[in-house]
Amino acid sequence: MYVERRSRLAPLIVWTRTVETAGSGRVLPDGCMDLIWSGDELIVAGPDTAAHLVQDSPGARHAAVRCAPGFGPALFGTPADALRDRRVPLADVWGERDARELAERISAAADPAAVLEHVAAERLREHDADTARFAGTVVGELRAGADVATVAAGVNLSERQLHRRSLAAFGYGPKTLARVLRLDRALDLARRGVPAARVAAVTGYADQAHFARDVKALAGVPLRTLLG
Repeated sequence: MYVERRSRLAPLIVWTRTVETAGSGRVLPDGCMDLIWSGDELIVAGPDTAAHLVQDSPGARHAAVRCAPGFGPALFGTPADALRDRRVPLADVWGERDARELAERISAAADPAAVLEHVAAERLREHDADTARFAGTVVGELRAGADVATVAAGVNLSERQLHRRSLAAFGYGPKTLARVLRLDRALDLARRGVPAARVAAVTGYADQAHFARDVKALAGVPLRTLLG
């Protein structure tokens, strides 16, 4: 069972997952970075460019926080592209002592997710306003369908500068981020029952075939499999 909620403390999603039956899960690219407690270790999940398959045993429990796109580097203290398509121990990012202290706090807590939320929120309070403005503007403009030149102008950068800064903030350049964000919106509509042709039209795909190709490329399976 998977449950999530939006944090009131920071730009975070707090989520928990209990595995009821053996099997694999498919985590799709979303431009986010997660800090995950798996019951015996803390893992950092970097921004993905393709679906990540997860295999769990029955009874496994996870608690985590997911940073909104662009805020992961402020939490982890490292550029997002250094963690792109990777899952690494938190100790590799924060150091052994800080990771061990957090693991001990979580192990002693009745609500591991709440501990993660408060620790992440404290760290994110230290990020500067420019980071928030940059992330919010770039993500908002790309979700609205703006092209890269327009986004660059909106944050007073050249397209090359925008690309470099986006790599550090999001893990990939603005074109890839736009593709990931578009697919996320499209799949949300498709899961609500909107026909694929209509989804493609309202989310900026050239046609339904274009939508289908992007689903297969980023999710690794056809749309009907994702929705099944």
